Amino acid sequence: MSTAAADGRMIARTARRIRRAGAFGISGWTAVGALALIVLITAIGPLLSGVDPNAVSLSEAYQDPVAGHLLGTDASGRDLFARLMIGSRTALLGPFLVVLVSTVLGTALALAAVWFGGWFDQLVVRVMDAVFAFPGLLLAILATALFGAGLPAAIAALSIAYIPYIGRIVRSAALRERNLPYVAALRVQGVRGVLISLKHILPNISGLIVANATLAFGFALMDLAGLSFIGLGVQPPTADWGAMVGTGMSGILQGHPDEALFASALIVITVAAVNVLGDRLTERSEALS
Repeated sequence: MSTAAADGRMIARTARRIRRAGAFGISGWTAVGALALIVLITAIGPLLSGVDPNAVSLSEAYQDPVAGHLLGTDASGRDLFARLMIGSRTALLGPFLVVLVSTVLGTALALAAVWFGGWFDQLVVRVMDAVFAFPGLLLAILATALFGAGLPAAIAALSIAYIPYIGRIVRSAALRERNLPYVAALRVQGVRGVLISLKHILPNISGLIVANATLAFGFALMDLAGLSFIGLGVQPPTADWGAMVGTGMSGILQGHPDEALFASALIVITVAAVNVLGDRLTERSEALS
């Protein structure tokens, strides 16, 4: 009787975990919808505007929204709607590349450190701790100072800076997986360590990796926007949300805050949606673990 009751409690707990894992909630689905809309705008937005985002017309500077310019124009008479749409590509591509590179390298280093252990594990941990001690934005500023302002140097520096953020979490989760009985059983069967890591450990912690990569995307977006704001990221005349906040500051003093306001709003909405989605994915991975 007690065994049946214990089995029933275990089934009930498992059912609750599955329900929690699948429940994104209103905020989660709202974040998914917002991000889907932003990605759609990034893909087809420039086609909708039908205006050259870099076309300068000083006679139309700071023009109010009209039929030809849905959101008005900036200090150089360039269409704000077109620049916001095309600027979404640089604003989102940079963080995506940072997260992609840092996640791949951080995960590979963490899995190798956990599997080989010993001095190699200690070396990887010490190097990650050393890199972790330096703020990513500071490394990016140093890289742009050495190699010139622009997106490539900033992306490379932030990719290196974000490796410990991913690697430390993946190492902790992979170390827990490595000590589970199924790994010992696979080793007894003669399965190679590389195959165990790639075919078993990695899939089991993939949810945690995706969740943390999602959160890292929001931080990378803010860092790159900050670099563009101070003139070290995307260079003019290329449109970018962070750069538009910077160039729009002068318009605020003249009573035309539209450029800075719209670009800032898009950054805030994107980062908030990504963070909410990352939190929901983290809760889901913890519920399933």
